[in-house]
Amino acid sequence: MKILITGTAGFIGFYLAEKLVSLGHSVTGIDNINDYYDVRLKYARLAQSGIKKDAIRYGEEIPSAALPSYSFFKLDITDREKLFALFAEKQFDCVCNLAAQAGVRYSLENPYAYIDSNISGFINILEACRLQSVKHLVYASSSSVYGENEKVPFAVSDRADHPISLYAATKRSNELMAHTYSHLFGIPCTGLRFFTVYGPWGRPDMAYFKFANAIMNNKPIELYNNGDMLRDFTYIDDIVEGIVAAIQHIPPAAPTPFALYNLGNNRPEKLTEFVGALEKGLSREAEKIYLGMQPGDVPVTMADIDATRLDLGWQPKTTIADGLKLFADWFIEYNAKDEEGSYQ
Repeated sequence: MKILITGTAGFIGFYLAEKLVSLGHSVTGIDNINDYYDVRLKYARLAQSGIKKDAIRYGEEIPSAALPSYSFFKLDITDREKLFALFAEKQFDCVCNLAAQAGVRYSLENPYAYIDSNISGFINILEACRLQSVKHLVYASSSSVYGENEKVPFAVSDRADHPISLYAATKRSNELMAHTYSHLFGIPCTGLRFFTVYGPWGRPDMAYFKFANAIMNNKPIELYNNGDMLRDFTYIDDIVEGIVAAIQHIPPAAPTPFALYNLGNNRPEKLTEFVGALEKGLSREAEKIYLGMQPGDVPVTMADIDATRLDLGWQPKTTIADGLKLFADWFIEYNAKDEEGSYQ
């Protein structure tokens, strides 16, 4: 297939591009390479994918020097004119929308970034899919849409009308927008609610990454809710396998070609135990500061993946111990190679 992935300088998009190329697909990646976190990591991911920083020009196609049938455009999904032109030129079979303004706490500081990217950008994706009759849109949602849901584990059949952060509200909006386009125009749409994705090449704004950076620099780490948070940490390879399974499973046309799935480990870990596994992987102990709950956070996330298993044949395989060891090994190696010092 000809597949577009938005957000290929990002964590999940970087891995997904490599996986889909390895499966024989023709992949186009786009990313605006914004500075929400240090762009050196984004350029390093692109370099791993065979896209050299010096060759990048806005709106221009760059063939990968490392991956066959992969090319990259620096492009913002809010740039409607150029996005529509790209869709018209490439005639994609499938679109994987991973581009978004991420982060719960940052939405308290810069709400407009979430409206621009996650709402305005997403309607551009939907419209482009409609205009070019794309056969399947797969897009990233989030476990944060469950908000104040007290029922555990979280199931896609549960109500999701009490988001407690603007980020969560925009992700729930994406699901509703996609459902509307599926209903009105028959566009097959699959939303994937990711649960705390971690692993090598991950996002520096995520807690586990901040913890590793602090531990290696002999700084204390902050544990919210006194460390009693429970999170369904899900390893990147498992997430990518779930996305690939979703791409291959187009929702049936009747009554509406629309589906939602959880992609989570289904085994929530207490934050303090997660930190213990990270300490073991880094061979260092952390100095811990215990704090209360933060606005927009929830105490527990846990995915009900029965529907995902049934429809997609997907099951997470990576244990926390194994996943964090792989992350820790990468983290140490990457920072050792960074001549400019720590990039966080």
